[in-house]
Parts: sequence; C-alpha cells; structure tokens
Amino acid sequence: MHAMPSNYQPPTDFLQDRVILVTGASQPHSLGRAAAMAYAAHGATVILHGRDMPKLEAVYDEIESQGYPKPAIMALDYLKATQSDLDGFAETIRGTFGRLDGIFHGASHFSPLMPLALQGLEVWQKQLTVNLAVPVALTKACMPLLAMPPKATNLQHGANIIFLSESHAATAMRPGTAYWGPFAVAKGALQSVVDIWQAEMFGPNIVRFHLYVPGPVSSPMRHKSHPGELTSQLPSPASLANAFLYLMAEPGNTP
Repeated sequence: MHAMPSNYQPPTDFLQDRVILVTGASQPHSLGRAAAMAYAAHGATVILHGRDMPKLEAVYDEIESQGYPKPAIMALDYLKATQSDLDGFAETIRGTFGRLDGIFHGASHFSPLMPLALQGLEVWQKQLTVNLAVPVALTKACMPLLAMPPKATNLQHGANIIFLSESHAATAMRPGTAYWGPFAVAKGALQSVVDIWQAEMFGPNIVRFHLYVPGPVSSPMRHKSHPGELTSQLPSPASLANAFLYLMAEPGNTP
C-alpha cells in the first residue's frame, strides 16, 4: 500500500455506483464490518458475506437505517465450500448486479497460539483454507466480473482487491513469529499471491491487488490472540476506515 496522505478525506459519494464484496462482515467490531460500513457510507452497494445470518442481518439493518445504498447478504461457510460453490457465489453476483468493482477479504480463522509440534493436519487445513486458499479461489471465481469495463464514467481503471495480513506474518517481524504457526504461514503467503497476481494483470481494465497490515486493533481476533491485553487502549476497527477507503479508490480519485 502506498502511504496514505495524512489529510486524506474522500467525498461521501466517491464509491457511488460501485458494487463491493466484503467477506467476514458479520462479526461485531471486526475489520470486515468496519469496511462494509465505510464503503456503504461512501455510496457503494455492499455485498455482505459471513456464516451467521442473524449477524449479517444486523449489519444489513444498520446500513439501511443510515440511509446508505441497499446492501445484499450472501452467506457461505469457507470450511465447507467447494470451487463449484465459489463459482456459484460469483454467478449469483453476476445475476444480481451484473458486475463487481472490488473485494475486501475480511474473513479469517484463528486458533490458539501453540508450538508447531502440537499442531496437526486439521489445524493446518482450517487455517490455510479460510485464510489463504478460499480467498484466492473466490477471487479467481469473481475475476471475470472484476475485469469488466467500468459501468460509471468515473470508474476508469479497474477493480481493487484487498487482502489483510498480520504483523507476525510480515518479513520484518520474523523474530516474533514463534507460536503463530499456520496462521502466520497463511497470512505471509498472501504477499506472494498479491505479487504474482498483480504481475499477471494486463489490459485496459487492470485489477489492482493490495496487501494491508492493520497492526494492533481492538478486534475479535486480537482478543483471542492477546487475551490478557487491555484492548480499550487499542485503535478501533472503525479508525481504519480511511485506509480501507484509500485502497478501494481509483487512481487519480484520491483527494
């Protein structure tokens, strides 16, 4: 991610006419939910993904109560999903909206910290499936939609895909990765995914890939990874809204 200007403040309607999928949007106080609210507040039609329908409906109701564009709900359990399910997910988006202008990958899975010697195949499969394999496969399924010519005249440069990594998976933090096991491996691999996929992009409507490391945030995952921490002293997920908006902006449309 390029450095965001300190005074960055996008217009309230700068995502108007855009359709954005936000995965992991159902959990209260999560990064996915914060991103969904930020995109909706700036004019986007947001597709809310998660596993828990009542929680998704709560986010839906909150967006509607604010008078933002009417969102949509699409539930899917990553641990049970097949490529056919993901292709069907993308086809439903096509049939409903006819296009897709961005994906914010907020869905994640986290297991308690422990040595690699204690983590068996099932732990690895869950972590790699939810944090790496399915987000990549879902992006692949949505790629024909993401690469479509823009609908609105102010959307001239293609879609944006945002993956979330974690500080313990970043190269600079390698000395601190003990006990983070398959979670750090999965999140660390996303850098290669972003680099490779971006290198494969060509044509007039290039899809842009971003990897964002939010740092310590008072989120449900942080509560699991640092149970003794006083999270009230950490930034809230909503405080990252401008960063999420900046990454979803079009080149030349970042005031």
